[in-house]
Amino acid sequence: MDRRQTETPGIDWARYPIPRVRHHANPQLYMPASQQHVIAPWYPPTREQAQWDEWFANGAPANVLDLGCGRGAFLLHHAFTFPNLNILGIEVRSVLAEYINEVARGEQLGNAHAEWYTLANGLEWIEPESVDYAVYLFPDPWPKKRHHKRRAFTADFLGVVHRVLKPGGRLWLATDRPDVDAYQREVIDASPLFELGPLEDDATWPFGFRTDQQLFCDAKGIPYVRYSAIRRP
Repeated sequence: MDRRQTETPGIDWARYPIPRVRHHANPQLYMPASQQHVIAPWYPPTREQAQWDEWFANGAPANVLDLGCGRGAFLLHHAFTFPNLNILGIEVRSVLAEYINEVARGEQLGNAHAEWYTLANGLEWIEPESVDYAVYLFPDPWPKKRHHKRRAFTADFLGVVHRVLKPGGRLWLATDRPDVDAYQREVIDASPLFELGPLEDDATWPFGFRTDQQLFCDAKGIPYVRYSAIRRP
């Protein structure tokens, strides 16, 4: 049985073969459009305003952001489990955003949408202090030191997230890479916008569903950590 099926038996995953994609996205996808000499056709469109009435059945804004939603297991499980929340995913790879939206349409999940977009261009099209919480789970580690500059988790990234979160809102984090864990903690500790939350376990982690990478780690016995960055006023 597909590991996803054990998570959310209400979704018929067999109907939706997962597309094959490269593990690493082009590093230019993590650069803002203003720094691009030429905007390539594979670069996500910029955005000036949200289209809530097209993205969600109730036409309301997003309550939750899934930043770097990948193949969408967590996003879709999230939407299935909490039908009263609008879950917006941000994904730099168009084929994955299209796949998630195909599943959402096929399963009539009117509260799930993935937008092909890069966070490098900010989230000015989302109202300030409007999002309950965000998740940033198992990001691409860019493990080589010379590639660390490609990591999306930066002080600027925290500024973007801080702007859209409600006061006291959380950015939930998870990774199976000790180096990424240490790096994220350093960025949070240096930020005046967030404070580091405690380590979470199965009893305290607020989500009873898992990402694709988390499913893989659990199946292979690979350890990972979970915690949050709590928005300061």
